[in-house]
Amino acid sequence: MTVEPLLSSRNANMTREKFEALVTEALASLPSDILERMDNVAVTVACWPSRTQLARAGVKSPHALFGLYEGVPLTKRGAGYGMVPPDRITLFQGPLEAACHTLAIIREQVRRTVIHEIGHHFGMDEDHIRELGY
Repeated sequence: MTVEPLLSSRNANMTREKFEALVTEALASLPSDILERMDNVAVTVACWPSRTQLARAGVKSPHALFGLYEGVPLTKRGAGYGMVPPDRITLFQGPLEAACHTLAIIREQVRRTVIHEIGHHFGMDEDHIRELGY
């Protein structure tokens, strides 16, 4: 029987590299047709959301924001869309680690957060994404 190590903001077992590997793993687990349809979007990692990101998301507590999509959803792009910096999906390591206490839980929550933010990239609103269970 294998016991997974506990993770928390007080127990810095999760390196940035290991967290980024979980994000990469989550992306790789998605169906190829989803990945092929993603356009001009970068998936990044940050320790914690900035005040600007919290305000943009309408969230007061930095512990409550696991991820954020910033950009122009595919459904809103018109013929004039071009020559723009990539949209950005950011996963926040600090809040995710603070909320998840085992590697299995953080792995699942990272995957759920990646899917949630990709939903925004595809033009889904919060209600629709939540209806899908993310």
